[in-house]
Parts: sequence; structure tokens; C-alpha cells
Amino acid sequence: MSQRKEARPTKILRRRMKHDLPEEIVLEILARLPVKSLLRFRCVCKTWYSYITNPNFISTHLLCYNNHDGGYVIHMPRTVVLMASFHRPHSQICTLAFDRTFETISEFRIPFTFQSGYHGLVGSCNGILCFTDFIKSKSKNVYLWNPSIRKFKRLPNTCLNQTQVLNVAHGFGYDSLNNDYKVVRFSWTRTKWMPPPEVEVYSLSSDSWKRVELGIYWRPNVISYSFNGISAFPFVSGHLHWMIEMIEEGGGQERRYTPMILSFDVNSEKFKELPVPDEGGLIAKCLTSYKEKLALIKFGHGAQPLSKLCSIWVMREYGVLDSWNKLCVLPIESSTDFIGFTKYGLLLVRHRSRLVSTNSELERKHKSVLIDPEALHEKEISNQIDYHLDVATYMENLALLDGANVVSY
Repeated sequence: MSQRKEARPTKILRRRMKHDLPEEIVLEILARLPVKSLLRFRCVCKTWYSYITNPNFISTHLLCYNNHDGGYVIHMPRTVVLMASFHRPHSQICTLAFDRTFETISEFRIPFTFQSGYHGLVGSCNGILCFTDFIKSKSKNVYLWNPSIRKFKRLPNTCLNQTQVLNVAHGFGYDSLNNDYKVVRFSWTRTKWMPPPEVEVYSLSSDSWKRVELGIYWRPNVISYSFNGISAFPFVSGHLHWMIEMIEEGGGQERRYTPMILSFDVNSEKFKELPVPDEGGLIAKCLTSYKEKLALIKFGHGAQPLSKLCSIWVMREYGVLDSWNKLCVLPIESSTDFIGFTKYGLLLVRHRSRLVSTNSELERKHKSVLIDPEALHEKEISNQIDYHLDVATYMENLALLDGANVVSY
């Protein structure tokens, strides 16, 4: 994947290793090299080892090496409730693919397991993947995994004394102010099942959890809630986001369904609410990101039976209600699975077809396509996708190279 890119800087270094190069030139050249080469070059000398393992260099390399036109995604089978309930075999294989075409490059096996046997993707940030157990009541174990350097880390146990967890939601993001990765954990227990939740934040730099206050007004008449999402909760503009559907009690038997976007500033560790564009006749809605902007996907009923309309809204200016803009409306069939956006704004969907006869046998043929929501151009991909997917952006990163409780495999 990176041999051509590696060749020229590596040859320069090899020709001049016997000469004293200024430190800034060495660092500039190293920052352009792929992770695989840097892992080897740690053995050249103690000075290079200190360069490559320095947190500031790791951040610089992330920006320099990955600042190119190509892009990559990792996708994996998504665990669904029925799968976990009936203990069906679940693949722990992640597939690396080109962002624009979904053409397969290679495969990785997830190097850790959970009590339930099913992993849940919390999020992806700068090439680091965060996982927890798909079964919420067993999700005390959280892992950070960097496939590019073949290392992972199990996070320490929660700082809260919780023995009967009823529901849990997580988020994963990058603190650019402190060059730190953070995991946010919401939890409700059987002893306190009503909102608001208890919240704690894990910091990779301190390798510890701490409790934080929600800090926003949680309506006292909320009797139920749900965190909605078809993919990992999006990290956009330095904030993590959760779509929350709340059931509020009104007078008498009246109940009202209220949507809310909960935003968490990863740098300041403060929460706030964001406005939701109003549109009636909806079946469901979820949050995602589109070209590094916060996006809201809404599904409504179409004009034909069993048809749906998918409207895509994008927040052009972060945090401003008037900046919500309806990008497009796509007619889709009820048998269409929405998978998610790639980094470059292509929408991946899977059309589930009906059973067809092939060589006297019944088979179900699926078609997966990438849709440009602005040009409304649709392109079928060659990969056959027979299951729901979790899709995450991928880039090479040296984070987790060193640190406490980091495991190599």
C-alpha cells in the first residue's frame, strides 16, 4: 500500500546515515515515512528511537504522512441483536479497503475477545479503533486497538462502583489541545434507571477514568430515553455527538417524543445541546458525519407502498441552527440498508433483493452501491456484502506505540 511512497525518503536516509544531518531534516524525512518503516528505524540508534516514540513526532507524522489524496476505511460485520441472542458465529475479521471504491486491500483479525463473544464498535479516530462488548450489561471492558502497529490496550475498570448496569453508551474522540485520546461512558444502573445518566471520561495520557458532571438541564418529566445510531457516534469539530430520543410525560395520558443532540467537547469536557432541524412524518433518524460536518439522516415514508425517503441534512456552521441545510432526498426501498458515509462523502448502501432461482436453487442476491449525494450518481461496487457493516475511517498512526498495559501481537 505504501511502498512507492516510502522509496525516495528511505533512500535519502540510507545514503546519508553516515553523515550528520541536521535534526530538523531528519525529523522531516521520518515524518513522511510509513509506519512499517518507522518501526524498523527505531533500531537504528537511540536518537532515532527517541525521535519516533516522542508524542510530538507521533502527532506530526499523523498529519504529514496521511495528508494525501487517497483514503482508507476498515469495515467489519456489525453485531445485531438476533445474532447475539442466538449465539451465531461472529466474524472477528476487519477488512481494509480503499475509501472511494471499497476495493479490498487486506484483512486484520481483531486480537481480543469479549465475554459475550461479540464486539461493538465505539468509534474510530486517527486510525485508532475503540471497542466494547456488544452486550451492554457486560460492557465494562473497553479496548483501544491500532492495527497499523499491531498493538492494543485494555482500559482500566470504571471509576464508578457499578454492579448492576442496565444500559451503557460510549463515545471516542481526540483532544487536540492536549494531544490525548478520550473515551466517554454513560451508564444507568438498576438502582438508578431513570435519567440523567452517570458520566465518566477516560484519558489515555493519564490512563485513568474520572467522573464528570452532565452539566445540562435534564427534563424531570422524561420517563424513557434511547441513544439512536446506525454507526459509531460521530466525532466532528472536536465534539462527540449522541442522538437521544426522550419520551416525556404530559398531562393525563399524553406522551411526547422529543429528539435531542447531546454534544461533548473533548477538549474542555463540557456537554451542551444542539438544535435538531424540524421535519414531520419521520420513521427514524440518526447522526453521522459528512465531509467532516455533522450530518443528520432522516427516514420517512415514500409515495409508494414499502418505499422510504432518506433526507440528508448537514450542519454547515457547527452549532448554528440556521446552518442546517437539506443536502438531498433519496428515494429508497424498505429493503435498503444504510451503511454510512466514507471520508469523502460517498454514501454506501446495500440493496437486499428477493430470493431468485439459480441452478435450481434459491439464492438471495444483494447489490451494494456508493452514492454521491450531491451529484446523485450511483456506482455499484464489486464486493458482495451479505451482512450489516460497521465502517470506520482508517489511517496509519504510531499512537499506542508505548505506554502502560499495551499488548503486542
